[in-house]
Amino acid sequence: MEESKQTTQNQAGGLVPKVTGIGGIFFFTENPKETRAWYAKNLGLEVNDWGSSFESRNITNPEQIDTTQWTPFKNGSEYFAPSKKDFMINYRVQNIEGLVKQLKENGVTVLDEIASYDYGKFVHIMDAEGNKIELWEPS
Repeated sequence: MEESKQTTQNQAGGLVPKVTGIGGIFFFTENPKETRAWYAKNLGLEVNDWGSSFESRNITNPEQIDTTQWTPFKNGSEYFAPSKKDFMINYRVQNIEGLVKQLKENGVTVLDEIASYDYGKFVHIMDAEGNKIELWEPS
């Protein structure tokens, strides 16, 4: 447990910029509506127009509830561009500003500016294999 606390805060007491979990799994499908219905019928997912959300407790802060979003996208959606892959992973992060600074210093392609919404901050990057990655710092 002590190891986890050390990696969460830096020496100045701020949050270390890092991934803290999976925020979402997004993939292409021919028919998102039928795909959602299949998963609801056969695997019991509670689905809506966005897919399905899975809740869990944060192990280092049990009062905090984290979510992972599962969403099928229509084939050809531009949301994954410029990636040519059939999937995109959303990683939940802490200190998104510090992480973006660190990524830029490491030469990672940052595709856009950090965008803020009621439910958190988002930015997109490309990994070394050409996969678009979405980074999300919840509110």
